[in-house]
Amino acid sequence: MYLSRRRFISTSSKMASSAALGSSFPFYIPARESRTAPSDQVNIGLIGCNNRGFHVLKNHLKVPGVNCVALCDIDQNVLQRRAAEIENDHGHKPSMYEDFRDLLEQKDMDAVIVGTPDHWHCLPMIYACEVGKDVYVEKPLANSIEECNLMVKATRQYKRIVQVGQQQRSSEVWNQVMEFVKSGKLGAVQKVDIWGNFNYGLGPLKQPDAQPPAGVNYDLFLGPARVRPFNPARFHGSWRFFWDYGGGLMTDWGVHLLDMALWAKDLSRPPDKVTAQGYQYDMPDRSRETQDVLTALFSYDDYLIQWEHNAGKQVGPYGRNYGVAFIGEMGTLVADRARWEVLPEWDGDQNRNKIEKVGPVEGKHGHEQHPVNFIECIKSRNEPACPIEVGRAVAVAAHMANIAVRSESYHLEWDEARNKFTNSKSANKMIVPEYRKPWSLPKL
Repeated sequence: MYLSRRRFISTSSKMASSAALGSSFPFYIPARESRTAPSDQVNIGLIGCNNRGFHVLKNHLKVPGVNCVALCDIDQNVLQRRAAEIENDHGHKPSMYEDFRDLLEQKDMDAVIVGTPDHWHCLPMIYACEVGKDVYVEKPLANSIEECNLMVKATRQYKRIVQVGQQQRSSEVWNQVMEFVKSGKLGAVQKVDIWGNFNYGLGPLKQPDAQPPAGVNYDLFLGPARVRPFNPARFHGSWRFFWDYGGGLMTDWGVHLLDMALWAKDLSRPPDKVTAQGYQYDMPDRSRETQDVLTALFSYDDYLIQWEHNAGKQVGPYGRNYGVAFIGEMGTLVADRARWEVLPEWDGDQNRNKIEKVGPVEGKHGHEQHPVNFIECIKSRNEPACPIEVGRAVAVAAHMANIAVRSESYHLEWDEARNKFTNSKSANKMIVPEYRKPWSLPKL
C-alpha cells in the first residue's frame, strides 16, 4: 500500500528525540545488521525510480533470490507505473513511498539502491548506512566534494557494503583492458587521453517556468538544493545540466571514463593538480548551466590524464565518440565499452612494430554483472568491485575540474590531507555545499 511521507519539519518532538539520541538525521532508528532471509533471498528497495535507478533495479532482479520490496519516488506517476511493472514482470508487490525516510523504516529490507539525481545521493546513502542497510549508489558518488567525504566516513563507521555504480569495474571489456595494461606489454603508461562527445550534452530545450505536474512533490525533489520555480527543463532527464543537481558531462560520462585511468594505476585518491578550461556557447534555444566544451588535465606525480568533451558532437578520436587511450612506450591501447584494441608503436631501427597489434576484441559490458557482485558481497561481506573510496576519488577529480572552471581559477592544487585547495579561496568555497533548511549535512 502507499505510505505518505514523513513531514519532519513540523514534527518538533521527533526532532528533539533525534537530537537527544545523537542521530544524524531527523528521526532515529536503532542501527542493526541487515538481514538475509533463511532462503538466501535479498530484499531490495529503490529510491529514485524514473530512469537510471529503475534500470539498475531491473538488473538486480535478474540475480536469483533478489526481491524488490519497496519503491520510493517524489513523482507518484512514476511510482505507480514502476510498481505496476515490477508486479507484472516479477510478481513482487513493493510498498510505495514518497519520502525515502519512510522507506528506510521498512524492516524486511536488506539493501537499497540510490538512483536519484546527484544532489540526493548523500543523505539517503548515509541514512541507509545508519539504519543498517547496504547500499548501491549511482555515480557520481555525490554532487560535492564534502558529501563524498561524508559518505566514505559513513560506510566505514557503520561497516556497510557500499557498491558505487561505476559498472565498468565489472565489465568484461575493461577487465581485459586492465589485465593487458598492468601486464607491462605497453611499457610504461605515462599519459591517458579520454574523450566523451555526446549530442545530449547540449542540455534541454528552453521551456517556461510552470506549476509542478500533479502528483509531484517538488519541494522534496529540491531537497537540500535552493528554491527555484519549477521548470520542466530542470526536471526528469535533464536535471544534470544544472549545478544544483548535477555536473554535466564531466560528472556523468567523465566519472565512468576517468575511473578507468585511475584503475590502471590502482589509484584511490584525487589528483594532486587539475588544470581545466571550458565554455558554454551561445545557444538561445538551450537551457543549461554546465559547459558544452571542457578540457581538463589531471596530474598524479608523473602520470597525466587528459579529459575532453564536446557537447552536440558524435564523432571523436579513433572513430569513437567516447573512449580511453592508454599511451605507452610500446603502443597505445584504445577502448570503449564494447571493444578494445592495441595499436603498436613503430620501431624505426628494427623496421617493425614494437609489439603485436591486438584486436579489436569485443566483450560484455558490466551492467548486469555489477549487481551480481553487489549481492555476492552482501552475503560474503567482502569489498565490492567499486568500493566507496574508488567512487570518491573519481567523483572528487571530476568536481575539481568543474570547480576550476566555475571559480575561474583554471589551475588548482589539492591538499588531500587537509581536504582543500592550496591556491584558490574561491574554489575552496565550493567544497562544502550549502544545504537549504531544514536539511543539513550529517555530523559523523
